[in-house]
Amino acid sequence: MWLPLLGLLTGVVIGLSFSISIPADYARYTGMAILAAMDSILGAIAAELDGKYENDVFVAGLFTNMLLAGALTFLGDRLGVELYFAAIVAFGARIFNNLAIVRRHFVTRLRRWQRLRAGQG
Repeated sequence: MWLPLLGLLTGVVIGLSFSISIPADYARYTGMAILAAMDSILGAIAAELDGKYENDVFVAGLFTNMLLAGALTFLGDRLGVELYFAAIVAFGARIFNNLAIVRRHFVTRLRRWQRLRAGQG
């Protein structure tokens, strides 16, 4: 659980510390990498909350997602077709699904805490 959060925090600190400009030609690739990373991180958080997190699965999923998104974008660029939209839709759906799992977990915990507190007070 700590590895994804540490990676996210490190990335944010590095991003805010350095002024890095991405050429416009690589904007789609950068966007796809960010979507793939967000999907993997939220998936790892959801898996941790369900008690199913495995570090090797997270790392493999992160790199596989990023490579697939990059390959779709590259192939689409070569064919003149916007194939990266497929990755946007897939990662977008998975991100919202994982976010819903995380949200449900915290809402359930909050309700339990409120019930316990009401019973004690």
